[in-house]
Amino acid sequence: MYGATVPATLRLQGLDRARYFAPVVFFAFLATLCLALVTVAPFLVRMHDALAIGAAGLFGMLATGAAGLVILRLQLRWLRYIAIPISTDPNTALAAIRELAAEAGWRITRQADDGLEARTPDNLFAAGERVCVQVHARQVLVASICDPNVGFSLVGHRRCQQHCERVRRAVLAP
Repeated sequence: MYGATVPATLRLQGLDRARYFAPVVFFAFLATLCLALVTVAPFLVRMHDALAIGAAGLFGMLATGAAGLVILRLQLRWLRYIAIPISTDPNTALAAIRELAAEAGWRITRQADDGLEARTPDNLFAAGERVCVQVHARQVLVASICDPNVGFSLVGHRRCQQHCERVRRAVLAP
């Protein structure tokens, strides 16, 4: 996961990827069902019923397709790393991030010489989020997403933004 090239987005693998994009697949399935209604409508015996079912299917296909596209755009945007320029050396920045993780109670799930991946603690009202950090010579890359097991969450995304801001403050602190 941590390499010499700077990735533009956080990469999810296997089941995590499937779970993360499941809402988009669900909306695509609904749009496909609506397309089936539009396709079958002309073969109905009564023209009035055919027009009503065709119009409902078209509306449903447009609405679910649009909702799926909006969710897909949001999810793809949330996978992008945020670049934080640093003036300190990478080891100092990584030490500050590890200290932040310890203070915040994050559980480090993957660690390397140039970054880490952590999971924030769960609580009664929210499942934890993932925070991925990569440290390079002149910048720190950070991305945070809701746990793929939870799915799409606007409230969870707000917490993810707060995690990214905490990392930014930690590496820029004097």
